[in-house]
Amino acid sequence: MPNLRDDHWTAPVAGASLDAAVRVPGSKSITNRAYVLAALASAPTRVRHPLDSRDTRLMLAALASLGALSEETIDGFLVHPLGTIGGRGDATTVTLGNAGTVARFTPALATLGDASVLFDGDEAIRRRPIGPLLDALRRLGARIDDGGRGAPPFTVHGTGGLRGGRVDLDSSASSQFLSALLLAGPAFGQGVTVRLVGGAPPSEPHIAMTLDMLRRFGATVDRSGTEFRVEPAKLSCPEYVVEPDLSTAAPFVAAAVVGGGTVRVHGWPKQTTQPGDWLRGLVAELGAKATLDDDGLVVTGGGAFPGIDLDLHEVGELTPVIAAMLCFAEGPSSITGVAHLRGHETDRLTALATELSGLGARVTELEDGLEITPAPMHGGVFHTYEDHRLVMAAAVLGLRVPGVLVENPETVGKTFPKFVETWSDVVS
Repeated sequence: MPNLRDDHWTAPVAGASLDAAVRVPGSKSITNRAYVLAALASAPTRVRHPLDSRDTRLMLAALASLGALSEETIDGFLVHPLGTIGGRGDATTVTLGNAGTVARFTPALATLGDASVLFDGDEAIRRRPIGPLLDALRRLGARIDDGGRGAPPFTVHGTGGLRGGRVDLDSSASSQFLSALLLAGPAFGQGVTVRLVGGAPPSEPHIAMTLDMLRRFGATVDRSGTEFRVEPAKLSCPEYVVEPDLSTAAPFVAAAVVGGGTVRVHGWPKQTTQPGDWLRGLVAELGAKATLDDDGLVVTGGGAFPGIDLDLHEVGELTPVIAAMLCFAEGPSSITGVAHLRGHETDRLTALATELSGLGARVTELEDGLEITPAPMHGGVFHTYEDHRLVMAAAVLGLRVPGVLVENPETVGKTFPKFVETWSDVVS
């Protein structure tokens, strides 16, 4: 059983070479995109093997507030298309929690109804950027009041539809801004054409994921460099099966590299747009072995690996686990290209530098990343800032550092409600 006390979890130490198998839950990114597209479809969609977590339940609740009801099935949810909630001018509320995908993907859907919809959530979501997306929606015809904050709380006044058309968008802070417009594009009168301005969006794989899923629901999508076009369309996808979450699998992949031994991740897809698939290449660069077969991914490591310089711009969500792993490398490492992590659940770069250094590693913040110099580490409290990825990073540290006390481990329920139990089984 996991060692839990006083809202802290003592991360288990790997006492011997690992020999374990794990099945991670469905991808949050895919699950919430599937729910949004199902709400825009012309007939119900059965979403199978989705992630069931706080963020995905918040998405289903948000869609229900907007008129897309859902019902639980034996292996997922049946999501019905958007209907009408209340009469013209009635008000409703969407509760965001601290779910970035809910905050960014659902406002465009609110423009399609007649109600005024208030969007608000936890204090942390009020600090996460959304202004460029709200501005783009306004230029496409939406009426949105945000008091000039560019962040929740804000109100979308539905007008029964959105004309859509052409718009410029700065998505450099989050690729979710772009995905939000593209996902809703088929429901706009003129579809949507988005031209990116400013810096390149982080996480190109998430953009590819959005385009792939739109096509699977029947949308016509074109891309030419930094310009994206989605035609108006009636969407349909009677059944959608969600892949395992490869980013959530990251700590288990790291476990084999850091702790030594073998870990199998069941269900790892042979073809995917998920950014977590990049881990297979990293494992090889670190001198470990990653083999993909019909049952999933098998990772075998020896516990020793070199330092490395990594640009994680396209796979930024992997940064916390990778930073923890690099604390055990045989030389210095650097992570760059992830300035956008300062706008996630917390400022992840400051949090990682503070917590890793607090346990003995020598970690320095860069403007867009971290420099990591391994040093002897010791136990102590690892604060998690209500950030699920930091719980996973702390678990990796605990593989080789006795006495790592992980604060508020329940926050990992955002993406993996049973992570603590699963991790403890793998390491024991």
